Amino acid sequence: MQKTIKIAVAMCLTSMLSACNSFEAELAEAAWISTPQGPVQGVTTENPAIYNFKGLPFAAAPVGDLRWAAPSPAPNWTEPRIADTFGNRCMQPEGVEGGFFNRLIEGHGLSGMKNFLIKKAVAAQKPSPMSEDCLYLNVRTANLNSETKQPVMVWIHGGGHQFGSSDFSYYQANGLVENGVVLVTINYRLGAFGYMAHPALSADNPNGVSGNYGTLDQIAALDWVQDNIAAYGGDPENVTIFGESAGGWSVTEMMASPLAAGKFHKAIAQSGASTYHLGQMDGNGLGWPSGYAMGGKVADALGLEAPSAADLRAIPAEDIMANLPEKADEAFHHIRDGYVFPKNVGHAFRDGDIHAVPFMTGYNSDEGTLFFPDDPQPSVWVDDLPRGGAKMFAALDTHYPGQGETLAELYGLNEDFIAGGEQMMGDDIFGVNIRYAAKANAAAGAPSYAYYFSRTPPSKKQTLGAFHAAEIPFVFDSSEPILGLSDDDEALTELMVTAWANFAKTGNPNGGNLPNWPEYNGHNWMHFSGNTGRPIATLETDIRKAKLDALETGLVLKLNELDVELSGGADSGSLND
Repeated sequence: MQKTIKIAVAMCLTSMLSACNSFEAELAEAAWISTPQGPVQGVTTENPAIYNFKGLPFAAAPVGDLRWAAPSPAPNWTEPRIADTFGNRCMQPEGVEGGFFNRLIEGHGLSGMKNFLIKKAVAAQKPSPMSEDCLYLNVRTANLNSETKQPVMVWIHGGGHQFGSSDFSYYQANGLVENGVVLVTINYRLGAFGYMAHPALSADNPNGVSGNYGTLDQIAALDWVQDNIAAYGGDPENVTIFGESAGGWSVTEMMASPLAAGKFHKAIAQSGASTYHLGQMDGNGLGWPSGYAMGGKVADALGLEAPSAADLRAIPAEDIMANLPEKADEAFHHIRDGYVFPKNVGHAFRDGDIHAVPFMTGYNSDEGTLFFPDDPQPSVWVDDLPRGGAKMFAALDTHYPGQGETLAELYGLNEDFIAGGEQMMGDDIFGVNIRYAAKANAAAGAPSYAYYFSRTPPSKKQTLGAFHAAEIPFVFDSSEPILGLSDDDEALTELMVTAWANFAKTGNPNGGNLPNWPEYNGHNWMHFSGNTGRPIATLETDIRKAKLDALETGLVLKLNELDVELSGGADSGSLND
């Protein structure tokens, strides 16, 4: 139902394409600074100088007794730390790409020779080492020698909470830094190590809970920013969190966690909001696996009967990764535990129980193209939707009250189930949830801005459209020329980099050559396009409104059903106008 493993793999493969080209030429000149942790030596890139500090620990290594525990304080040092190498990747599956990579490459419509060269370059890429010792971040700054501190942008990588790393080259680019911000990219624990719950771990925890370690890592990284970023030229009083896919989920998760209060001042969620994740630490999540139930399956798979926390922590990390139960990834997300998350994210946004801050969010027009061929199910909530006719209408009506025929007509499911289902999948996983979060944040009293991204690869043979993660290189100015760039792409990049940097500076994306972008009032969207015969950026109203309205009935229904499951709560209604 949740399709998270597909989203994770697609996100990582998209990022792997950055192996095709190097974005920076690091110079021999060193960057020496004094920080609260101790002296640090980074590397200098580009000209004028941009300073890059890699592999900085923001918490103690989560190993031994610290596995499946809240992050402990970061180490200090007295001897200079050489920060010229990225930290380890967090534990994650390997070798599960299947046909995604070929689909991603071939979907760009490139020549056979380019396809060959890209695949060869990616195959030659050597990823960072993988280890439980992975709580590191990286800082890019051009502001070491100024008394005026710059706004800080903290990037949370995607990958379905199962994959990914802060060192992907798409994120390690200078566009945002050249526009006057300090860029921080962070790791956080993933999969079983980041999100597994188990009664034995809860019994060993002072708050009586388990799971959500990845969220706690992200909060610890924000604590590091508060304590240290001034030494790198950043302003700890002006921090924007931003991320894509699972990084977007994470942004909304921190907006909903009381533990993150006051640690960030603005937020950007790209193609992801966690409002539909309904997992519980213990008990029914309306299809989302129970944290304890999956933790028990992991223990069983490892041959542990009624294990203690010490027993679980004694198992080698490699053995855990090799014995994960089927569909374990569907449980390894944020769960309502009463401490990190008193409410699920969807309930928190619906009820206005969030850190309402200036918020920018959006999604891409063809989010489903990478996922649908391997999981041709249009709906988040329907596991096996019948293809056409009355049975399809009835199945949709069950989960989207009274909307079965409407959805079938809007997406053309009777005429072309594949094409229509692909679009419905993207809207149901991404569009509905980012719009719901934007409306809820605005209703809670903070400005929201919504965007829609429809730029497609320029080749006439492309089949991907504006696919999942396609906007990332336009935000970071890290596009790969070998994948194809149109005449509009440079201008589109300039607009998006400027808008993101402006938002980090002021909480408002407007400025430069961007058309006026008003706050989201339930209607306004900034449409970023290019090489499609459209203007590069235009203000539009009610993008996909009829479709998203129909799909939102399903999200509202599930949130209300979860109320009943948890406490017998009454119907709380929709955020629609």
